[in-house]
Amino acid sequence: MATFIRRIAISYILVTLFFSSDIGFFGRVASFGINYGQVANNLPPPDKVLELFSNLKVTKTRIYDTNPQILTAFAKSNVEVIVTVENNMLSQLNDPQQALQWVSGHIKPYLPDTKITGIQVGNELYTNGDKTLIQYLVPAVVNIHNALVQLGLDSNIHVSTPSSLEVLQESYPPSAGSFKSEISGIMSQFLNFLATTKAPFWINAYPYFAYKDDPNRIPLDYVLFNPNEGMVDPYTNLHYDNMLYAQVDAVSFAIAKLGFSGIEVRVSETGWPSQGDPNEIGASVQNAQTYNRNLLRRQMANEGTPFSPRMRLEAYIFALFNEDMKSGATSERNYGLFQPDETMAYNVGLAAFADSSTSSTSISLTSSATKIKQAASNGFQSLFFFWMFVCLLTSALCGFV
Repeated sequence: MATFIRRIAISYILVTLFFSSDIGFFGRVASFGINYGQVANNLPPPDKVLELFSNLKVTKTRIYDTNPQILTAFAKSNVEVIVTVENNMLSQLNDPQQALQWVSGHIKPYLPDTKITGIQVGNELYTNGDKTLIQYLVPAVVNIHNALVQLGLDSNIHVSTPSSLEVLQESYPPSAGSFKSEISGIMSQFLNFLATTKAPFWINAYPYFAYKDDPNRIPLDYVLFNPNEGMVDPYTNLHYDNMLYAQVDAVSFAIAKLGFSGIEVRVSETGWPSQGDPNEIGASVQNAQTYNRNLLRRQMANEGTPFSPRMRLEAYIFALFNEDMKSGATSERNYGLFQPDETMAYNVGLAAFADSSTSSTSISLTSSATKIKQAASNGFQSLFFFWMFVCLLTSALCGFV
């Protein structure tokens, strides 16, 4: 079992290293995003939000619908937008004609002025064991993608869906990661779609929830990215110094166990509440500030996870604003980096990051000259690394590593 898992790990790392890291043909400028939720009655208008993004040099966002005011306001800006098909629309998208109409009405009118780079088909379709929504997933993503192809819009827009960690049967240690048996068939079809279209697998991952549910066993420093001893996966010997990376790698192992490799796992949501109810242990301004500040620092450092060290983990912070109309616990209304009046809920150092001129993240993009130099350097290295990759991968798959 341990040998099999190590072989999966080696193979997966080699594939993702070549196809997704800077040494391969497909290196990309690193970036991070912020989720722009709108469940509130006191948020600034979209043009003011765009101004806030511009001041912070944030160039990626995700919205939970196809709000025409936002898509119009963000036209001719440098902000890339991921839009969402709302869950209540999924059953209709089983019909290819309905999917074509949806893309024609909700996506096409805003292109190319608005940089729509992704369509999320639903959000957390499998929760609390309810399979009524996830059964529509594969037909919906296929039909949306085919509609994009038919309209000639597919080259720059990926189609996927964000899942919660509830899709996993096991997540600890990360190498034990596996999908729940009742949805493994759907996941296999979905992963085949992602592999065919080269789209990422998105996960909503919140270490906060794990800590809140078991604060006596889970070290706070481990979930906050603070210095700590971490944990070692006994089957892979990979060391984890934070829970988010462990959660992401559990998803990667689950994907590998269904026979797929090279599918990038990205974090569609992660964050920490700055306020909560008395029973919501850990929800505080200090912890929220620490979590998001440390996450941003790691994003600036272009870190990958232990399972995919050469593939920079792309993450979207939840959320831009506190949203006063969200239902549920107090924490649900207090994930924002900013208050609705655009003042900071707490300082994670975004202003300092924005002032930095040395990073290649989305808040300080590399210049064209730098990209040209990097491309030239990578061009001379690519052939060598390709053959090295082939030899190592062949050895790994044959069991010689």
